[in-house]
Amino acid sequence: MTEPTPPDPKPIRRLNETLINKIAAGEIIHRPASALKELLENSLDAGATSIRVTVKEGGLKLLQIQDNGSGIRKSDLPILAERFTTSKLSTFSDLSRITTYGFRGEALASISHVAHLSVVTKTKVDSCAWKASYSDGVLVDAKTGQKAEVRPCAGNDGTLITIEDLFYNTPTRLAALRNPSEEYARILDVITKYAVHNPSVSFSCKKAGSASPDITTASSSDTSTAIRHLYGAAIAKELIHHKLSSNRRVHKSEDEDVDMDGDEDEEELDTPATWTAELYFTNANYQAKKTAFLLFINHRLVESPRMKKAFESSYQNILPKGASPFVYLSLQIDPRSVDVNVHPTKKEVHFLNEDAITETIANAIQENLAKQNHSRTFEYQTLLTGGILGEQSSLPKKRSRKETDLNENDEGEPDKQEGPSSSTVEPVRKVYSQHKIRTSIQDRTLDSMYKIANPNHTQVEDSAPASTPTNSKDKSRDVKESQCFLTSIKDLRQRVLKGKHRQLSEILERHTFVGIVDIHRCLSLIQYSTKLYLVNYDALAEEMFYQLGLRQFGDLRKIKLDPPPSLREMIQIAVDAEETFEGTKLTRPQIVDSVTKILMDRREMLEEYFSLIISKNGYVESIPLLLRDYVPNLDNLPSFLMRLGPQVDWTSETECFESFLRELAYFYIPTPPAPIADGITNEKEAYKAERWQIEHILFPAMRRYLTAPKSLLDRDVVQIANLPDLYKVFERC
Repeated sequence: MTEPTPPDPKPIRRLNETLINKIAAGEIIHRPASALKELLENSLDAGATSIRVTVKEGGLKLLQIQDNGSGIRKSDLPILAERFTTSKLSTFSDLSRITTYGFRGEALASISHVAHLSVVTKTKVDSCAWKASYSDGVLVDAKTGQKAEVRPCAGNDGTLITIEDLFYNTPTRLAALRNPSEEYARILDVITKYAVHNPSVSFSCKKAGSASPDITTASSSDTSTAIRHLYGAAIAKELIHHKLSSNRRVHKSEDEDVDMDGDEDEEELDTPATWTAELYFTNANYQAKKTAFLLFINHRLVESPRMKKAFESSYQNILPKGASPFVYLSLQIDPRSVDVNVHPTKKEVHFLNEDAITETIANAIQENLAKQNHSRTFEYQTLLTGGILGEQSSLPKKRSRKETDLNENDEGEPDKQEGPSSSTVEPVRKVYSQHKIRTSIQDRTLDSMYKIANPNHTQVEDSAPASTPTNSKDKSRDVKESQCFLTSIKDLRQRVLKGKHRQLSEILERHTFVGIVDIHRCLSLIQYSTKLYLVNYDALAEEMFYQLGLRQFGDLRKIKLDPPPSLREMIQIAVDAEETFEGTKLTRPQIVDSVTKILMDRREMLEEYFSLIISKNGYVESIPLLLRDYVPNLDNLPSFLMRLGPQVDWTSETECFESFLRELAYFYIPTPPAPIADGITNEKEAYKAERWQIEHILFPAMRRYLTAPKSLLDRDVVQIANLPDLYKVFERC
């Protein structure tokens, strides 16, 4: 065989200057928030004490920032938007001493290549303001687009920069930024962080046409006040303020030589290892779902995953698992030891002795937390309606003669009282049997009386108590809330929290599983305190799976289907199984075509938000996984896909997400197995595996993740027994 002839080499061409600039602009300006960050830094470099931001459609239609800084000279306006024009440095060695935010002269140039940019500026010595518009780095007329000159206009001291139609000439980037609410949330996040670090500067941000701003801060305040104003009193009242430094400043001794002019050599006095840090971080009383980490290095907002992880580790033995702190760090390092030019957007910096500095600060946080830990305070309610918490509160409280609820040790004896002498201690009343809460680790559940099949159909003897952690429970703990800036998802999550019923949530969080009463009617028994409850775990599971889908929105795991079934055939199966279709005049083939078209047209959205992957050829490659080790009954997959057509409101964002997640939760609820036929081993194994999955995966997950709404009390959670009442019945017999 003859070997194929290699192709001729392609010529190398120099790219067009406009294309080069647009590529560079894409590296600097990722989204409206990154453009705003550059403009904020320019305003702060100009010495502004007041910064006002106006936003329209998340900054994509309009992003305007006005400051009262030093302004820009008229003579500098013609080259203002050209690349690499800057007032911050003149030689390469200046990079080692840079103390300003901007220095490369790329921000305004990059913006002018992807948006319509205009500037109105006035210095203190100017008699009027000057206006200039830019396109591709060149001065142009805003209306005609032709080259023009700077024009005089009315204006205040400072600079007003207006960005309109961001990414108008890069449709791919614009399509990726679909949600204005998400972009506006990112803008508010940037302004909030800079407002915390610059409390002496007044910040304001509002939407165009809005009467009141969404963020407003007053100047001349301190950092703690700014944190209280922007992040709330819950964080501010738990803050610890701490300062530390390297303590490696080198001083000359008195007998060493000095310069003839009496001045000491600066290079010998300050080493690049010199640094100082100012910290504000929360104590053990504050807990959040995710870490809020604000890092400023030499007043520059940057990110450092390594530092963040180290600081989170300092809280491991202080906060409960899954809880996170708030940390604000302002780090001042000798400019000679910092490389600020390692990231196109200056998002990251590198500096000497990074590991050592991180370790020192993390140790300081840990030491301060250890000092504060002895004074932890707890806010709790000692008695709820029905006495749910009052009967087993383990928190210390004053005892009185009238108090009837006493703690006991493992042997059922009253706890020993502490005090200088027994004569000063009130006598302890006896706790009667009907008030004792029996949840000993020696207790056994109903299902532990016989062998249970695990999901792999291997026989195991389940003699462990219900409260003992299992592997499946440990694995289910990694369901973390995804970061989402969509207003609709934030509203839905907030709606879940507002609808929380505290008593019912308390019952489900601290219950002890007793056993399954009727698997076909989805009924189980759970114990809480001295009460026994009959629960419909089907309804509880449906609500929990809805909340899990909402919790992991946009970051759901996948169940891969191999081989992938045909979407049309699955919908056809579900349609054929339905007896009648009320409320529609469509024939069955038309219903199949309609539902298939709806899902195919939206398959990109379904894949991005819900991990429901449908190929271009119409095959279902994967479905979302809501809970690890829990696999829904795939026999219901055709019905699930068919219901997505008529049951999901595709016309509204919030209703679309909510109705889809409700259908997904309905698909995930446990399906009772078919009645067992004698002699059929597979059905018996499936029956046992279903019971094992309900007890060891479903109920532990509900204990951890379910925020119970009040609606479940109507018919799905019923108290059927109370130990004191049972004793009264026995006493009458």
